Amino acid sequence: MDRKRAARRAALQAEEQQAREQEGTMEENAEGTAGDTVRVAAVDCGTNSIRLLIADARTENGVTRLTDVVRLMRIVRLGEGVDATGRLSDAALERTFEATDEYAALIKEHGAEKVRFVATSATRDAENRKDFTKGIRARLGVEPEVISGDEEAGLSFAGASSVLAGDKGARTLVVDLGGGSTEFVLGIDSEVLAARSTDMGCVRFTERHLVSDPPTDAEIAMARGDILDMIAQVLQTVPLATADQLVGVAGTITTVTAHALKLPEYSSEAIHGTELSVEAVDHASSSLIHMSRSERAALPYMHPGRVDVIGAGALIWQTIVDRMSELTDGRVETAVTSEHDILDGIALSTLR
Repeated sequence: MDRKRAARRAALQAEEQQAREQEGTMEENAEGTAGDTVRVAAVDCGTNSIRLLIADARTENGVTRLTDVVRLMRIVRLGEGVDATGRLSDAALERTFEATDEYAALIKEHGAEKVRFVATSATRDAENRKDFTKGIRARLGVEPEVISGDEEAGLSFAGASSVLAGDKGARTLVVDLGGGSTEFVLGIDSEVLAARSTDMGCVRFTERHLVSDPPTDAEIAMARGDILDMIAQVLQTVPLATADQLVGVAGTITTVTAHALKLPEYSSEAIHGTELSVEAVDHASSSLIHMSRSERAALPYMHPGRVDVIGAGALIWQTIVDRMSELTDGRVETAVTSEHDILDGIALSTLR
């Protein structure tokens, strides 16, 4: 199994290296031999974080590659309290607008030609989302799009599949675990077969269930029961048992992976493409779930904005991975972590 994981990761890294080399070669070739390069900007505004990607998009032989210019994340906790109140708080809006001002300046500085701003779970649920959209429009000059869970799922799959070096024709389940929602997307290569968005995420389930520090066994059991209920709902529209491989994206899953690898610091390069066994995911997740917040804060790869919510996120990911192993009779016995996700999907969608 170690050889299998090493081979998968090596293939993924080799594909990305080949893409970089191809980009360099195309830049050196005479005009007309390569596709046009378009500088794009994508903003993903979720329940916990707001992220920016400014990238050069180049299409060659029908395949579009993104080369990062700027990739940033700010934890603004836009969805703080939304599950209970149904509203975006003034403080959360202020934090989000401050980050958007920073992003607007960078987009202008780097001359992005196409810009797309996408908001997801917390904003979908908020009755005062017009205050949010008005503030973003004034700062960024584009209309913020509050997208559906289905579109969010499709963008997540597009972003992850754009860099995955999986087996041709394999049925891949991409799980995007966010602050307020989790998307399940089943597809083959770049084609989405079925998708479902659920109202569970690290922020929502922390506020709803894991209120103690560290969480009690009763809180964990209640949360796990809700997670299994959500997975049962997903099964109504997404045939999870037919998946050949499992891919996880977003900050909770990359942080669980960093914990499993015992990294000395957060490293996207070390995390991306890592394939962990069900047992490794279970062990790392259990450790994070039962830690106190002060213990989590001391971990060298832990973002301060995830300290209080990573326990709920790890519990969700642990339960999904365990359940996928059961549903597939052990055929899915590992989970691959991708650092590329909905943010990359948003950037690619600007070209359509």
